[in-house]
Amino acid sequence: MADWDDLRVFLAVARSESLSGAGKALRLDPATVGRRIARLEEALGTRLFVRSPLGYAATEAGLRLLPHAEAAEQALQAAADDLGGGAGGVSGQVRIGAPDGCANYLLPQVVAAICDDNPGLEVQIVALPRVFNLSRREADMVIAVSPPTAGRLTVQRLTGYHLHLAASRAYLDRHGTPQRRADLAAHRIVGYIPDMIFDKELDYLAELGVAEVPLASNSVPVQLNWLRHGAGIGMVHDFAMPFAPELVKVLPAEISLTRAFWLIRHADDRRTDRMTRFADLLAQGLRRELLRLEAMT
Repeated sequence: MADWDDLRVFLAVARSESLSGAGKALRLDPATVGRRIARLEEALGTRLFVRSPLGYAATEAGLRLLPHAEAAEQALQAAADDLGGGAGGVSGQVRIGAPDGCANYLLPQVVAAICDDNPGLEVQIVALPRVFNLSRREADMVIAVSPPTAGRLTVQRLTGYHLHLAASRAYLDRHGTPQRRADLAAHRIVGYIPDMIFDKELDYLAELGVAEVPLASNSVPVQLNWLRHGAGIGMVHDFAMPFAPELVKVLPAEISLTRAFWLIRHADDRRTDRMTRFADLLAQGLRRELLRLEAMT
């Protein structure tokens, strides 16, 4: 019979698809992880993984074991929450994946406030401009700019937000302020690297008919700092504008985009009261903070 500690190692390998990745997550050396997997396979009398050039892939038996191991993980976490979380409190570790605009300008203050009220809570924010894989547990929950269309996931619309073109006052003093959309052709544009746009909702400039992006980055903070230092004109989240007082909106009456944030969770996590409570606090906090920041622009 397998014990929970070995199942915990099994889950880590299944999610990272490597001994080294599992070892890093568990703070064990890869050799120890390998021995634990071998012990579990011996106890169960079946192979759970096949090693390939791409890493460790779960066998059919491993795939059958996975939901049972995840159920055990959730049951243990629920018990820990019930015994140690306090009435209505949230404790333990939560990892959030988010696009870097949200992660830099909204999540820090929202999460800090939640942690102030829940001192037993540990939160990790993974700010990467890409799609996260919840099945591999790269994050416990993800904030995205478009809802997924496949997978065993639960999806909640958090809130809409707005974007406008903006530039620094210094840039506009030097190069003039565009009076109509056609004037943008005479200005240097700041935006995303076209072939690194991971979601069509982020392809703002194509929507505006802008083909050339002389200054491009896959990072929202890099784009914002270019604009702050007078490099050109680019699309900016309204909620980020208070962090860049050097910027003013350009053509706000003619050009305004609306997008939405979505909270995505693995379907099985809906059974975990701790995650549900945290998700509710996160949703409420994000809505309040976004409204507060957009009102300042």
